[in-house]
Amino acid sequence: MTLNHCVRMLGIALSLGTAQSALAQAYPSKPIKFITASTGSPQDVVGRIFAQKITETTSHPVVVESRAGAGALISIQATAKSPADGYSVLISSTAFAVTPYLYKDPGYDSEKDLIPVALLATAPNILVTSPTSGVRSLKDAVGRARQGKELHYGSPGYGTTPQMSADYLFKVLAKVDVMHVPYKGIPATMQATMANEVELSATALPPAVPLIKSGRLVGLAVTSTQRSAALPDVPTIGEAGFSDFEDESWVGAWVPAGTPAPVIARLRGELMAAGRSDDVRAKLANIGFEASTMPPEAFAAMVKKEMQKWEKVVRETGTKIE
Repeated sequence: MTLNHCVRMLGIALSLGTAQSALAQAYPSKPIKFITASTGSPQDVVGRIFAQKITETTSHPVVVESRAGAGALISIQATAKSPADGYSVLISSTAFAVTPYLYKDPGYDSEKDLIPVALLATAPNILVTSPTSGVRSLKDAVGRARQGKELHYGSPGYGTTPQMSADYLFKVLAKVDVMHVPYKGIPATMQATMANEVELSATALPPAVPLIKSGRLVGLAVTSTQRSAALPDVPTIGEAGFSDFEDESWVGAWVPAGTPAPVIARLRGELMAAGRSDDVRAKLANIGFEASTMPPEAFAAMVKKEMQKWEKVVRETGTKIE
């Protein structure tokens, strides 16, 4: 390699570095878009809390665009196909780790097409019932099924993480036959449970919190190792008799692959700052979420571990969507 060639390569490298630095300094120069799943889903609610805080503290508008359909698939696909400029940010949940194994061809590669930015919040899922259903506890529900009585459970849809968690709990761990009744989203699931269309339902914790506090639903068990601060009277899944079962829901942020590192760093900093603020933490806690304290660099490793876990659950429950 000649001296002139070395000088030329060095100049190119310096130019690229200067360009990326300038890009980061100019970012954001237009509204940032948080892409979530259906309106009212946990990731949508968390995304709106963070969007509002970042908009308030930075004066840069952050808008939320709900892309409903096929669980989280549509929102993930939309982000993966967006320009890699930091203005399209996926706010997704545990569904991100599940979706690749549900579909024969999800239309994207989760490891190659998207870059994890930060974990935002965590919360368990929960099993709920109506106050008039006659089901007194999770142990009672399992006992009914073992006696040969029909047990129906609702979920926000086939292939959602609450549904697969419940299937794994009942069919693999408890080894009982249950009837799954899929509904179109969490609100429909909650309405059906309150109307006693099913004996119990599996859902994300946050949307269930106000309904339990108002007495319209009863919490049977949270799928975490510790009780939720939002619902301290609801036992854990271990206390209910299944100590080897845990399913914590989480919400994180991703950007399309190719997004400049300085832009990712800027976005990550704003997300983490929002998560450390007292008002965001209070808003999250009020709906059953806990703001994440996980170092951003650990998020990618966590997602990989979660994907391995959910691949096993999908395989053992036989859940597939064509």
